[in-house]
Amino acid sequence: MEGTSDSVMVQNQSVNTALKRKGSKSRRRLSAVEELAKVNELRSSFSNLTGRASLFCSDSCVRRYLQANNWNLKKSQKMLNCTMKWREEYKPEEIKWEEVAKEAETGKIYRGKFCDKQGRPVLVMRPAAQNTKQLKGQIRYLVYCMENAILSLPSDQEQMVWLVDFKGWNLSTVPVKTTRETAHILQDHYPERLAYAILYNPPKIFENFWTIVKPFLDPKTFRKVKFVYAEDAESEKLMNELFDMDELECAFGGRNPLGFDKDDYSKHMQEDDIKTAIHWNIGGIQSMNLTGNSHKALEPCTGIEVHAVSV
Repeated sequence: MEGTSDSVMVQNQSVNTALKRKGSKSRRRLSAVEELAKVNELRSSFSNLTGRASLFCSDSCVRRYLQANNWNLKKSQKMLNCTMKWREEYKPEEIKWEEVAKEAETGKIYRGKFCDKQGRPVLVMRPAAQNTKQLKGQIRYLVYCMENAILSLPSDQEQMVWLVDFKGWNLSTVPVKTTRETAHILQDHYPERLAYAILYNPPKIFENFWTIVKPFLDPKTFRKVKFVYAEDAESEKLMNELFDMDELECAFGGRNPLGFDKDDYSKHMQEDDIKTAIHWNIGGIQSMNLTGNSHKALEPCTGIEVHAVSV
């Protein structure tokens, strides 16, 4: 693809250039001892939690909120407190597959059967496969997918990967309002949960949309976004570094012909709902040893003051 390699490099480099222009002042890196002191201080302010709230508010959870807010204790406390209230009202852990199954019919968002080379779960997103019009239902399905991906994390990982397939995408596919609300949910409720996002084959017109979206994103999140193009040498090199090409779906340049199967995925999600209920002790189901990946507490945060934090 003539000129695409240069385009990839320019677009990915422009992310870092834009970040520098954001002008965030350099901060002294905290020592491990100082970080631990911050974690303990913030954790102590939530020491009276019980039940699901206590399970959610782990040391690793507290650390992510601090990292997202550049270790600012006051901002982190406010954000985490907002998350606790949001979880109490929204109850993301109680969303069941049967409630969101219609949203999933076209495979617009699903957890892939493959991971990246670090063992991180992958959420595949296809904006052009949008099949509903109600934002409330779309966001609820997004939350369900995030919670499910988090519970699938191996014990040595806290982040996931997003693969966004732009096949069939146009400016009318996803309204700006939907994009803004999505960014709001992900950044406010799932800080530091994204390892990186691959935007695969975005059309030229996407640049206009990207200009509109950028202000919604925190600089750290912005930095995690990578533009990748089919039949482009730099892109192929990047994908080979990140994924086992025998496992990666063909749609993203891999050699795995299997993609989304609605019935098969539905079966797996119903099984995962049982694991979710066990993890959160929903309906009196007690925690037990499960086969497969280790499972860890879910995380999210919403409704805070309008300032972006990293996903």
